[in-house]
Amino acid sequence: MKEEENRILITIFKSLNPSISDDAMNYMLSSATSRAYKAKEQIISNGTFQKELFYMTSGLVRGYYVNDSGAEITTRFINENGWITHYTALISNEKSKYTFQTLELSEVLVFPFEKILNGYSRYPSLEKIGRLIAESVLKTQQKRIESFQFLDAEKRYLEFVSNYPDLFNRVSLSHLSTYLGIQRQSLSRIRRKIVRK
Repeated sequence: MKEEENRILITIFKSLNPSISDDAMNYMLSSATSRAYKAKEQIISNGTFQKELFYMTSGLVRGYYVNDSGAEITTRFINENGWITHYTALISNEKSKYTFQTLELSEVLVFPFEKILNGYSRYPSLEKIGRLIAESVLKTQQKRIESFQFLDAEKRYLEFVSNYPDLFNRVSLSHLSTYLGIQRQSLSRIRRKIVRK
């Protein structure tokens, strides 16, 4: 990997666990590789086993599933400094129910999950990092679930704009409408209404 990518990794792991040992850090650095994707490439595909954990260094990825009607329903947007994974499938060694597809030219750091698991047993300081990564992914998923439970359509849209201002102009209206669970026409009306305020 490049020196810049090593620096990014060191920053990531030190922020998650400042007491990570040098041996554990070197183990993770030696385990990681970098990978580039063009727009509209799949990083994880529905129906496949996920053997790797991905960290976004640049670009944008959309997670989605296909419903019974054949429509793609967006469940996540992952941009810089985010983790790409169907985590429950990863830790259960099950096939992913989701597809993760790049929306832009994207670069990721790739960690073989088997190496991560081996690292947990060899270096206790890595276990905390694994737990915090899992918490980060699950927290994002839980926030989306709660937005459907407790917010109306307009408030879901406003919350998205507030929480992800850097994504607002990078995702299509179609993808955003399925993510928010709002019909595209209704979302357009909400946006016009807010602009007029």
